[in-house]
Formats: sequence, C-alpha cells, structure tokens
Amino acid sequence: MNNKQKQKIIENAKSFFRDEIVQNHINSACQRASKLSSYNINPFLYKYLANFLTGNDKPESIAKALVLPRILGTSINTSFGMKIQSLISSLFEGLGSTTQGIDIEFIDEIDKRKKYCQLKAGPNTINKDDVVTIVNHFNGVRNLARTNNLNIGINDMIVGVIYGDHNDLSSHYKKIEQNYPVIVGQDFWHRLTGQKNFYFELIDAIGEVALEVDATKVVSETISKLAKEIKNKFD
Repeated sequence: MNNKQKQKIIENAKSFFRDEIVQNHINSACQRASKLSSYNINPFLYKYLANFLTGNDKPESIAKALVLPRILGTSINTSFGMKIQSLISSLFEGLGSTTQGIDIEFIDEIDKRKKYCQLKAGPNTINKDDVVTIVNHFNGVRNLARTNNLNIGINDMIVGVIYGDHNDLSSHYKKIEQNYPVIVGQDFWHRLTGQKNFYFELIDAIGEVALEVDATKVVSETISKLAKEIKNKFD
C-alpha cells in the first residue's frame, strides 16, 4: 500500500466521523439526553451518583450524573455500532475485491503474500451463523483457486478485525481460527499498510475530529436543560 492510499484511509475515517458520528452526537444524542423522559431513573441511586460525582445533589449535579454517562458512553457506542458497516465501506473505498465473499484484497506487508480478506468491526461483532458463512466463503475461494491452479493457501484467507486485541476475540472468532487466521487491530493495520503504528495514527486522527467541533457549549446546555426539568419535578 502506498502513502497516498494510507492517507486516503485516514481522510475517509475523519470524514465518516464528521458526517456520521459528530453531527448525530450533537444534534440527536445530546437533544435526547436533555429530556428527563428519556431516562429510567433509579430513585435509590440518582442522588447518590450526584453526590459521588460532585459532592452535592443539586439539580445540576443530578443532571451531570445522568447526562455524562449517556452522551460519553451509551449513545456514542450505540451510534457507532449501528454505523460500523458504513465506516468499513468508507475506510476501504477503492480497495474492494471482485471475489465473492471477500471484502478487500491486499499484499501483506509482512509476508508479502496476497491476502483475501473479509472485514469485521470488533472482537465481539459476529454471531454463530457468521462463522459458517465466513468459512464456507473461504473454502469456496480456495476450491476455485485449485481449479484455476492458483497458489492460495489457508493463511492467505483472513478475517481482518479493524479494532481490538486478539486476546479479546469472542468464541465465534476462535472457531474461525480453527480453519483460517483472524488478524486483529494493530496487527491487521500493520499488515495492510506496512506501518506498525498506523492503527494508533488512525485512532489519533479520528480523535482530532472532536477538536474541530467544540462541543463543550452543547454539553453545558444539555445539562442545564435537564437540570431545569429536574428542579421543576423534584423541588
């Protein structure tokens, strides 16, 4: 992979986060988080959490204890999970494969062999049925290769997991590994780009997108709106 292609991946990732994640985070997630009706409040915990976080249980402190986990955890993770297929398509634009059941083909920068890769998001993003589908696709490619006298070995058919650590792979991925390699996170990006730290460069580039949009005002407004509702309801 050349430098232009590597830079394209980074730019694709940043564009995806600007268009698909940031705007939804600000316009949708924060708006929902500002409404008391969107929470299933545990009456035994909300004051405890406010005191734990800020040292008091004023409406604004309660609002913070509710809003921050929502907009920094639940909502963004849900949004990312729902859009992960779009992220994959965006990242690897122009690197697709014409082989059925294969997402991308590339020259492995470590062993210099051509890899036929099916892409997955994270270490827990497949189910039991996916295992059979992936293995059957790979078996089909290898059978066709033998028919056409092509040198495609077992280690040339891989599942590429774009983030995570090999130790965190689910049992479903481990079943695939009984037949074909599963390459995860840093190792995957190293093989794809030839740069050992590209995975972390990509993470940093995505993180920079947040600096383009100062959301502190939006977060403050979200907390203030919710605090007013809390004050009206509980005071």
